[in-house]
Amino acid sequence: MDINISQMTDTIVNYVTEYGLRIVVALLIFVVGRIIAKALANGTQKVLIKAKVDETLATFLKNITYYALVAAVVIAALGQAGINVTSFLAVLGAAGLAVGLALKDSLSNFAAGVMLILLKFFKKGDYVTAGGESGTVTAINIFNTVLTTPDNRVITVPNSAVLGGTITNVTANDTRRVDMVFGIGYGDDLLKAKKTLERIVSEEPRVLAEPAPTIEVSELADSSVNFVVRPWCKTGDYWGVFFALTEKVKLVFDQEGISIPFPQQDVHMYPTDKQ
Repeated sequence: MDINISQMTDTIVNYVTEYGLRIVVALLIFVVGRIIAKALANGTQKVLIKAKVDETLATFLKNITYYALVAAVVIAALGQAGINVTSFLAVLGAAGLAVGLALKDSLSNFAAGVMLILLKFFKKGDYVTAGGESGTVTAINIFNTVLTTPDNRVITVPNSAVLGGTITNVTANDTRRVDMVFGIGYGDDLLKAKKTLERIVSEEPRVLAEPAPTIEVSELADSSVNFVVRPWCKTGDYWGVFFALTEKVKLVFDQEGISIPFPQQDVHMYPTDKQ
């Protein structure tokens, strides 16, 4: 019995002597490595923000940097502790491949999110049509883009759908052209109607002087002579100008005796000889 205890004691002493220092060094590598990884990741984020990189991209790169450094620290600590790192990496690689195949759709959204952030097709606050949906961009996440519609609905669109389709950024520029069409009757005074439209547009304070508005006859339609009215305004004033001009044209045309035709069909009946 005494011999067995002595042998066990010798085995423990030999193990501690051989591996104790390695384990202590491995723990130090892990603890100090995590601290350094966090400091480097935070430093990366600060540098990117100072360089005026998008905040979402800066945070994303910070997280990627941190986890990549932590992974390197863990591998170094395991190697110092005497664990076969080669086998560990092989198992980790196989597991990563399996996870990648299972999450291929999520990885597609992830890659699309990185491209959207890097290429900057739009930013937070822009009104866009993307992925078949329209709304104001409230968030550009790594996996999805969040839009808020004018009636206050929240729509979450996968980034792969956004990047895979046509993206229309309505508010990308400071100014927009308001495209409108107004028709008058064939019996109305065309020149009078044109001057009236010019006056109405010039009296709207939100319409810009440059570029100059376009007011021209565009079509001799079936029941009306159509004018295109295309004033320019600041992007934020678009709908205000559209609604104001539409209302004022109707009111002023009524005052001036200018008709606004509506679709109609004349039916002519001819008498037939009775037999």
